[in-house]
Amino acid sequence: MDVNEMKGNLKQLVGQAKQQWGKLTDDEIQRMDGNMEKLQGFIQEKYGRTKDEARKEVNDFLEKHSQK
Repeated sequence: MDVNEMKGNLKQLVGQAKQQWGKLTDDEIQRMDGNMEKLQGFIQEKYGRTKDEARKEVNDFLEKHSQK
């Protein structure tokens, strides 16, 4: 999945992202604007994940939801 495809998918999957990461605020999700690095950063900050853990979590989320 390329970066543009991920950005488009994330915008479509905002509802699922909010369910997955309930600690993220609407403002934070909006500020991400489809940027995976920002999402990973927010997950690191809010959930105490390492950079690699956050990256894997985002990638797993995108894989799971792109198959639907």
